[in-house]
Amino acid sequence: MRYIKDLRENDYIANEIYLCKSKQILTGKSGKEYVSLTLQDKTGTVDAKIWDRQGETSQYEAMDFVHVDARVTTFQEALQLNVSRIYKANEGEFYPDDYFPMTTGNVEDMYKEILGFINSIKDQNLKELLEGFFVQDKDFIKKFKNHSAAKSVHHGFVGGLLEHTLGVAKMCQYYADNYPVINRDLLIAGALFHDIGKMEELSSFPENDYTNEGQLLGHIFIGANDVRNRIKKMNKFPEKLELELIHCILAHHGELEYGSPKKPATVEALALHLADNTDSKLEIMTEILNSGDPKTEWFGYQRLFETNIMRSSKEKE
Repeated sequence: MRYIKDLRENDYIANEIYLCKSKQILTGKSGKEYVSLTLQDKTGTVDAKIWDRQGETSQYEAMDFVHVDARVTTFQEALQLNVSRIYKANEGEFYPDDYFPMTTGNVEDMYKEILGFINSIKDQNLKELLEGFFVQDKDFIKKFKNHSAAKSVHHGFVGGLLEHTLGVAKMCQYYADNYPVINRDLLIAGALFHDIGKMEELSSFPENDYTNEGQLLGHIFIGANDVRNRIKKMNKFPEKLELELIHCILAHHGELEYGSPKKPATVEALALHLADNTDSKLEIMTEILNSGDPKTEWFGYQRLFETNIMRSSKEKE
């Protein structure tokens, strides 16, 4: 199989199978119709164009697996496939796991680390609340292990939510170790809960796209609401602690313009925001650096960082 990350300009691919993530029929300046596709495998996505629709030899739609013949070209400094033939693949001709981007970490090992954080919580109210989700709720556990943390921006792969949550929790542990003013148990609980709303905001693979609930409510509200509803079923959960935990979830994006209903008003909410921002931004940078030829030094202007990105020197391990 020719993985997307290994494609280079002027390569020709013949009878390769990819997931058709999106399909649009558009009209060019000449008035002639063409098809614009996004093709995906576990290593990434690539834009594809069908200029001559006679190359579509069978009916297919978005989310179908398709056989593709194409020439690899470059358009606006990004690879693009010029498709000469495409048709729907039959079940049994492909392994679905080859087409969904996956975490490079071990899911079970990472989840054991999550459980380790929960076991270290001394506040019994927070510990009981966390165990209700991460230990006792089997449906939640299964979904959490396999869900992505984003559609495309960062950790947009199977296991991405688990990997991101663990990364944020580890960074929060560092903050708690070095800044005694922080309520460590509250911060770790906020880290583990901060993005659970993404399991309702985004659909599972292969779609991994925004749901109606995600579009209308967003993961911050969904997650805070899920936690608060669970707290209501518990006995004697301290009201002030509940408000502080919910505030951490609501404020973890840091700024109103970034989707936070509230700006951080407590040290734990601020620390959670900084940890979330650091882990997500460094993952975005990692994905940019891993997306191109290892010999590529400059990656061009990246809108999220508002600057050109360069690969720095690093000794081979």
